[in-house]
Amino acid sequence: MRAIVYSVAVLVAAGVMYVVATTPNDKADPGVQTVAVEPHDVMTEPGTLTLSVPSMHCEFACFPRVKESIESVAGVTEVALDEQKEEGVLDNRQVVVSYDAGFDLTSALANLSSEGFEDADIVQ
Repeated sequence: MRAIVYSVAVLVAAGVMYVVATTPNDKADPGVQTVAVEPHDVMTEPGTLTLSVPSMHCEFACFPRVKESIESVAGVTEVALDEQKEEGVLDNRQVVVSYDAGFDLTSALANLSSEGFEDADIVQ
């Protein structure tokens, strides 16, 4: 009788582990909507867009790296830290990018990824 109970317990545990391992893990910020970017998404008209950079932790070391990384892409005219709720605290991890026609968004995101900001994406 004990062997049957142990066998059932093992099967239940295996089932639970399978469900946990195959369930998607959505840790995205519920207030930020992201848009899928097509490969080589080149802007045809000048404009601005906001990028979310969740792994940007401070405005003194991380933001300059983010700014330099994005500004190295052709067509970028300005990169600015989005408005913060409290001065001196990075509580809104977004940057506003102003660009001219020909700006390649995919290249900008690839540059950010190579700098360690793999989680950067467009905010809609």
